[in-house]
Amino acid sequence: MALSLIGAGFGRTGTMSAKTALEILGLGPCHHMIEVNNNDMQRIIWRKIAAAESRDWDTAFAGYRAAVDWPSAFYWRELADYYPEAKVLLTVRSAESWYESMTKTIFPTISAITDSSSIAVELIRKRVFRGVLYDKKHAIDMYNKNIADAQSTLDSDRLLTYNVNDGWEPLCHFLGVPIPHQTFPHTNSSIEFNLRQKNGA
Repeated sequence: MALSLIGAGFGRTGTMSAKTALEILGLGPCHHMIEVNNNDMQRIIWRKIAAAESRDWDTAFAGYRAAVDWPSAFYWRELADYYPEAKVLLTVRSAESWYESMTKTIFPTISAITDSSSIAVELIRKRVFRGVLYDKKHAIDMYNKNIADAQSTLDSDRLLTYNVNDGWEPLCHFLGVPIPHQTFPHTNSSIEFNLRQKNGA
C-alpha cells in the first residue's frame, strides 16, 4: 500500500485532528507520532531512519494510507519524491499560537527526554530546531521556513496549505471526496496532549 497523502506540517498545527479527519474520509490508517510512541516496531524502524541507517519507506508505512505530523513530516521532500502520486497536506496555524502551544507541550516533553537517540531528540530537537528549543524567533523562523519551502517546492494542484479550523470543505475539495455529515474533529488540545503524556500514552 503506497501513501496517498503526505503531511508536511509541523507538530501542533492540528495534525491529530487532520489524522482523525483523514481516517473518517477513508484515508486511514493515518500515520502520526502517536503511532510511533505506541508501537515498539515503529520506534525501531524510525530510530533507524533518524540515524540514517535506513530509508525503507515501504516498511515504515506498511498498512498506512496517509501520514501526518513528525517524524514523517520531517521527510516530506523525500516522501513526495518516493510517492509521486501522493498529495501533500501542509497544516498551518498562526506562528504565535503555534509557538505558544509548542512551549506547553512538545518542547517540555523533549526537554525531559534523557535518551539522546530518541526520535524526538534526534529529529525534532537536533534537526528541525537545530538544537535550540526555547528561542521564540528561532523556532518561528524554522516554522515559517518549512511552510515557505513546501509552498515553493510543490505545485499548487498537489499541495494544500490547510488550517484545520477551516473544516471539511477545503480538505474534501482537495481530495475530491464528499463532505461527511459529521462534525469536523478537533482533538489533541494542549491539555489533552499533556494528560496523555502523564498517562504514558
